[in-house]
Parts: sequence; structure tokens; C-alpha cells
Amino acid sequence: MSAGVTISSMSTYAILGCGSVGHAVAEELAEEGKSVLILDKDESRVEALRDQDLNAQTTDIADPAVAEVVTDRDVVLILSSDVEANKAAVSAIRENGGEQFIVVRASDPVSEDELSGLGADVVINPSEVIADSALRSLESGELEYKARQLADLLDGTDDGLAILTHDNPDPDSIASAVALQAIAAEYNLESDILYDGEIGHQENRAFVNLLGIELVRLADAPPLSKYGAVALVDHMKSSEPEVTAEIDVFIDHFEPDEDIGAAFMDVRPNVSSTSTILTKYIQEFDLSPSEAVATALLYGIRSETLDFKRETTPADLTAAAYLYPFANHDTLEQVESPSMSAETLDVLAEAIQNREVQGSHLVSNAGFIRDRDALGQAAQHLLKLEGITTTAVFGIADEKIYLSARSKDIRMNIGKVLQDAFEDIGDAGGHSTQGSVEIPLGIFTGIETNEDNRGTLLKLTEEAVRRKLFEAMGVESSESSNGS
Repeated sequence: MSAGVTISSMSTYAILGCGSVGHAVAEELAEEGKSVLILDKDESRVEALRDQDLNAQTTDIADPAVAEVVTDRDVVLILSSDVEANKAAVSAIRENGGEQFIVVRASDPVSEDELSGLGADVVINPSEVIADSALRSLESGELEYKARQLADLLDGTDDGLAILTHDNPDPDSIASAVALQAIAAEYNLESDILYDGEIGHQENRAFVNLLGIELVRLADAPPLSKYGAVALVDHMKSSEPEVTAEIDVFIDHFEPDEDIGAAFMDVRPNVSSTSTILTKYIQEFDLSPSEAVATALLYGIRSETLDFKRETTPADLTAAAYLYPFANHDTLEQVESPSMSAETLDVLAEAIQNREVQGSHLVSNAGFIRDRDALGQAAQHLLKLEGITTTAVFGIADEKIYLSARSKDIRMNIGKVLQDAFEDIGDAGGHSTQGSVEIPLGIFTGIETNEDNRGTLLKLTEEAVRRKLFEAMGVESSESSNGS
């Protein structure tokens, strides 16, 4: 087949072996107005095909002469259930110098490899096709069932819905909450998006401000018991939910370690963002997302997958493709290009200056900080250094040690590394590519912070945290290298 010819431009086809699969394909092509030649060795079958006004000939497809019969055809579909005959047909066509595009049926992985080796362009294993189709149907049916469950819950809720993000929410958590709020509005159910902690990252603040997203601090909201229902979205980044109220809705792409006990749960670790899950619900409810909702969800997916470069699944890509025409791309560009604050710049400078590198692992102390979210930005920036696959940056604020880590090492789950190192003395969480830790300062020092002992505290903390981190990563800490 010449490089300049595409399947869409082709109009002549040959189907070799016309059982149930071949017959279905032949009818579909004929309805599209394609020229189809059918070859089969069963005379009665050929006669029946002719009675349906299909162009059929009696031919044994295992006969080498079949190559001459199909020489004027653009595409050859070899769909017999006899794999040995299919092999013979592929070999005959290729040995005859045929450049047709060949699609051939296999029976198992071994015959798939053999047929590819003989020169087939596409090899189809019906059992795999059926399995894939069954799984897609199952997924579609499950989503439809879940959507009905969620609709019934929202429709039967009075007194409003509280939607909780994870602590210090990121774009995925915020976007998921915005989408659930939009779905609830379709059932005339008012909802508040609640958060704890800070929205510190410049991009996150720009994201919220430019899209006009209304968030309410948990401390400023009514007690959760005043709401008719409580929902947690993308909440597992806060480790286990510490919500005293009964949870009615739980949607996340991370599995909880313990039973949440929510009336409605949808947890899908096979996708990379909770925004992807909520996009599927937007589609299932047949809602046209507003520009703000679509932009938020698209940014949530892009942020969580590092612009589709980290652990991206087909579901994430199809969700993003659906959202793309609804989103405001000028707003996205503004969100993704915010100015860096002086605090973030200071933290990054300290982290660069104080870095220690062991192999491909970098650990750094940013000192006393005001904006703990800047630690994550510093860790992400340092990950761009040549030869570095894992970074961890920590600092002290509010009588606590805060640590943020990033990794692109496929052999390491940095979230698990942090949990192993610090879960007995602080709160640690995360996943394969990022994680965070909060540790009470007194755990390491046993003394309170004041202006006179800041230097001592910093040194004691630095030694202890570095040592624990490098041990957990499987390397020994030393002062021998700062990566310069």
C-alpha cells in the first residue's frame, strides 16, 4: 500500500472467509457504497450471499492463486475462523508483491504475532475485541447506574449540600467541587464549596479568581449538621477524611484505606483525576457545561496529569477532548502564567542554595517560611535539574515542619516513602509522583521557637529530616554534594 493512500480514501475491498464476522462487515461496507468482493470456499454460503445481491465467488482462500484474485483491491480483510488458511492468504498476497492494506483475524496471541510477521497491517483477535466491548458496555452501564443513584440522592436532599475539598485544595479538587455544585443546581439544590487550610499557589489563586469560584472557609461556614447532605470530592490527598458529620457523597480517584460509609461512592483509581470522573457525570446527565465549569474541569485534568505527561489514561484524554470546545482558553493561559510572589522566589532561592544531592535524589531546607505552598513549587522546579528524579523541600512555619516532595522515578512511590518515614510522628500522604508531610516541631526538638533559638532549631530539624528522608529513599545522607 502506498504511503499516500489512507483508509478513508479507499473504495475497493475484498473479504476472504465470510462467516458471521465477514458477513456483518460486508453488509456494513455495502451500505456505505463500497465495492466489496467476497471469497469463500463454501458454495452454499456463496450462493446465499449472491441472493442478497453481494458480489461473492467460490474460492479457497488458502490457495496461493487467491493473491491474483484480489490484486486490484485496496483493502483485504481476511476474516476466516481457520487461522491456518488466513496465514496462507497473507503469505500468498505478500509473496505476490501485493501492497494492499491487510486486516486479518487471529485466534490467540501466538497467531497474532505470526500473522504480523507474515506482513498483516492489522491483526484482530475476536476474543479480545469482545472482551473490550463488554468492558466498555459494563463501564457505560455502571456510570448510568451511578448517575441514577446520585440523581436520586440530590433530588431527595433538602437544606443544601456541603461540598468539601481536600485541605489546601488544588485545581483538581476545586474543579470537581464546582462540577458537583453545577450538577446539584440541576436538581434545585443549593450547595457551598468548603475548604480548610490555604489556597497558596499563585496558579490556584488565579484559577479561583479568574473563574469567579466562590469558596467558603470551613471555619466560616455553618456546622455541617445544618446541611442536608455532605459530599467529599478529591479528598484523599488530605489522607483519611477527618469529618465528624455523616458523609453522603464520596467521589475520588484514590482509594480510601478505611470504609467511608457514604450513601453514594464513586472511587476510580484507574483514572488520574477526580475532574475526569465529574466530567463523565456531566456527560451522563446530558448537561452542557458552562464556560466556567468546563474551564475548571479541563484545568483540573491538565494540572493533575502535568499537561498529560503524568499517569494519563484514555479516560482523562477523552474527558479533556469533550471539555475543550466549552472552555475559555484565554483564561487558561492567564491561570497558567501567573507572576511568582516574592515569598515563593525566596523559598526557591533558599532551596537551591541548601540542596543536598545523593545520586538522583535531592533534599533541601528552605528555612523559616510564610507560604508553605511555595515548598511544592520549589520541589517541582528543582525536579527540572539535570539528573534529578526525586526532590523534597521542607521548611518551618506555625510550630510545624512542612515538607513537599515530587518524583518522576517510576520505581518509587514518593507518597509511600513519606508515609514510611514520617507517619509515626506526623501526617503524611500522597501518591506515586507527589506527597506532603506535616510534623509538630516539638517532635524533633522538644523546645519552643523564639528569636534566640531559631538557628539551633533549624539545624536540629534539618539533620533529622534529611536523615529520615535519605534513609527512606534508600541512600545515605552526607554533606558531600549539593549538586553543583
